[in-house]
Amino acid sequence: MSDQPDDNERREPNEEEFLRKLFGEAFGDKSSDGEEDSPKSASGPSMGFTGTPGAGQQSGSASGFPGFPPGFDPSQLPPGFGDPQMMQQIMGQVQAMFSAMQNQGEQTVNWELTKNAAVTALGEDDAAVTPVESKQVDDALRLAEMWLNEATSFEALGAIGRGLSRKQWIEQTFASWQRLTEPVAESVGRAMGQVVRQQLEDGEGLNLPEEMKGMLPPDAAGQVASMMERMGGVAFGAQIGQAIGELAGEVHSGSDIGLPLAGKAMALVPGNIKSFGKGLQVEDEEVLLYLALREAARMRLFVRAPWLEDDLFNAVAQYAAGIHINMERVEEAASQIDPSNPQEMEDLFGEGLFQADRTPMQEAALTRIETTLALVEGWVDDVVAEAGAHLPSLAKLRETMNRRRATGGPAEAAFAALVGLELRPRRLRDAAALWAHLRQQDGVEGRDEVWAHPDLQPDEADLDDPAGFHRRRAERQAEAAKIDDELKKLLDGGYDGPGTPAGDQG
Repeated sequence: MSDQPDDNERREPNEEEFLRKLFGEAFGDKSSDGEEDSPKSASGPSMGFTGTPGAGQQSGSASGFPGFPPGFDPSQLPPGFGDPQMMQQIMGQVQAMFSAMQNQGEQTVNWELTKNAAVTALGEDDAAVTPVESKQVDDALRLAEMWLNEATSFEALGAIGRGLSRKQWIEQTFASWQRLTEPVAESVGRAMGQVVRQQLEDGEGLNLPEEMKGMLPPDAAGQVASMMERMGGVAFGAQIGQAIGELAGEVHSGSDIGLPLAGKAMALVPGNIKSFGKGLQVEDEEVLLYLALREAARMRLFVRAPWLEDDLFNAVAQYAAGIHINMERVEEAASQIDPSNPQEMEDLFGEGLFQADRTPMQEAALTRIETTLALVEGWVDDVVAEAGAHLPSLAKLRETMNRRRATGGPAEAAFAALVGLELRPRRLRDAAALWAHLRQQDGVEGRDEVWAHPDLQPDEADLDDPAGFHRRRAERQAEAAKIDDELKKLLDGGYDGPGTPAGDQG
């Protein structure tokens, strides 16, 4: 066997050495003779833990309990550790987590594991989109595009609509979810490492059995903190995946939450649309066409106002950058986590993980997010109300959708609790009233022209008083022009006195 270390050893040598001291040959690849004869676990990634609990002792072997140093006797551990069956289960879960940590490289979260968790959360309730459903989706989106031509000045995309299964929706939107949640995941991982480091350096150590504390190397604090930071990222990522999987069972399209999560392609989720239509006493074809109108209108907006997507994502990143972890909760959980129940690591990431108080920057970012989402959804509502005027159940569908967007579903609420941010257009009705007012005053082109530049965006004052929008807009433009004139004077050397032109300065 080559003496060259593998990629994992090169990446985390200190961490691997610590894990070997803590778990013996249960961590990392085994290089001993007979490796090829060792059975492999069929339940997931393996770190070399093989054999039957207690088998070495029963056979008189000096190896003792598999995965621990020779002579280790699990019966001497405190309650919960003396059961070999329990130890086997614990080690299997530890193996999977460490394997995920090894595979995530320098990332805080193993995103492949997160995606797998999202798909697993779907269960078996995810039928593939049939050819008939694909045609229905494409037909509905094509008709929606025709109707929208009369209701907005934004041109059609000319793209073929797609029908997605829930799993396909996860695949199409996952890069966007990663972009949204990565700043939060990094904060959570750092908090876990910080708490563990403090407990080992300043306190009496982690809530570990004395026998396991004795196995810790002298430089354990830094190594355990690094390990816990990565473990926290893995566990938090699994929770994010669970939340995304639950959302996949509720969404109707690729941009259902007001962001183009699936890129610029128009996409609908037929399975969820059928569930949405149940109980509404509206024909399935009408429900599908209404949701197709919303998806097509929203995608026209994001394509024709290209600054809008980055503006929303940047506001989310600004909010996430100011998130503070509730350190008291993390410390309490870290001191009480039962090593025989790894599920407690994931249970930590729930209600109360984030501090309730927000910084002024966060408040500004949150206002920007909520206002922009409301403007997007309000514009879509006004456009679809015009384009779908011939739909018999338009009023019922419109009211149901607006209520759903304003309040959110169970999965959306769970995701908001997990990342500390609600992506909800709270003032949707006010925004719809503003766009309707602008359409009546300036026509369709005048209404849509407001999206030409971010500086033209309505603000909360405009949602409060749509009739005063033009006056306030003129005042803002005049103020901007005044600032430009003063800046030009300054650059020309004529500001506040004769001055010397910049080119004449020595």
